[in-house]
Amino acid sequence: MKLLIGILVVLLCLLQYRLWYGDANVFQVQDFERQIDELKQQAVALKARNDVLEAEVKDLRNGIEALEERARQDLGMIKKGETFFQIIEPQGE
Repeated sequence: MKLLIGILVVLLCLLQYRLWYGDANVFQVQDFERQIDELKQQAVALKARNDVLEAEVKDLRNGIEALEERARQDLGMIKKGETFFQIIEPQGE
């Protein structure tokens, strides 16, 4: 009987060692769960960004207004018949 209790105690100690210090111990599992939560938050943020970019791409493919706006802002283009005015502010005053 004492031998059986001794074996069970040793087995319990080995299991406790694996639980706290072995591969995939409690601390590592908690760290992995924290990393998963962070990655999920990043995925949500990236999904929202992708949705905005996808909507912009659809606008550029389907609408003239979006292309026109992009050309005006990024390339400084103007339409035929429009007059371009550039206002230069005096320096040092």
